[in-house]
Amino acid sequence: MSKLLTVFGATGHQGKALIDYVLANPSLSPLFTLRAVTRDPTKPAAIALKERGVEVVKADLDVRSTVFEAVAGSYAVFAVTQFWERASAEVEIAQGKAMADAAVAAGVTQLIWSSLPNVTEMTQGKITVVEHFDSKAEVESYIRTLDIKSMFYMPGWFMQNFLLPGMQPQKQMDGGSYVLPVPWSPETPTPLVDIRDTGKFLTPALLRPDEYHGKRFTCATSFTTPAEIAEIWSNVTGKKVVHQVPGSAQHASVVNPPGLKEAGDLLYQYGYYGPTGEADLVWTLEQLDEKPTSWEQFLRDNEPWFT
Repeated sequence: MSKLLTVFGATGHQGKALIDYVLANPSLSPLFTLRAVTRDPTKPAAIALKERGVEVVKADLDVRSTVFEAVAGSYAVFAVTQFWERASAEVEIAQGKAMADAAVAAGVTQLIWSSLPNVTEMTQGKITVVEHFDSKAEVESYIRTLDIKSMFYMPGWFMQNFLLPGMQPQKQMDGGSYVLPVPWSPETPTPLVDIRDTGKFLTPALLRPDEYHGKRFTCATSFTTPAEIAEIWSNVTGKKVVHQVPGSAQHASVVNPPGLKEAGDLLYQYGYYGPTGEADLVWTLEQLDEKPTSWEQFLRDNEPWFT
């Protein structure tokens, strides 16, 4: 008999990626039936899931009673929040704890939380403004106090960020080159991950929850520097893509989305995952049955970049 896997954020990037992977994976699809949790079951993305045989239920993460109803009868729960919808650490912490409490109350066997490191602790209070990391870490700490098997999915820098307006390389006045709008040092190791690979990272824990109870998965393809990102972009597209040192005149002409400077400070001084990040990534990749998508492959999958 199949087990019920309930996925929050089912019409968002991570939740949808997990559902897509489970439905297509011959090892997982016979083992799990899927329940998609969304705030609006009438939107096209939710309807599309229902048409694929996924149960779709409505829940509002700000209303605990609806969260408890959404997880009833579940074997496993994937819990994720969207900090930037409200840009509030307080809201994200409350939502995360609501999902955790609901899972415990429902007798769920396994809870998978989309987490991140606590930057304030990791930097000994020197960087205190990366709230969307710290809030997820606080929920993780709370989950670790509960009587439930848990695993922590810790995604790196989404490759999909480069699909956002202002994040693609910006064409320069000379007309023949592009500047990569990443405002940190060209030699800073950046953990790139394709959101579509969410299921690849979660499969080991879904198949063997006892083995991975309490474990953190450092989820990235590799640590890749901005200089390497630009070089591979050039090789794939045939266009000259360069990364300029932050503060240069050329770099000042690109869009600098909110929060990127703080992310750059974290990456440059402490590492995205802290001092053990590279070793943790090696361990994580050793657990996977399927290799994650490379940066080169992601670029090819999303061409054309320059028209």
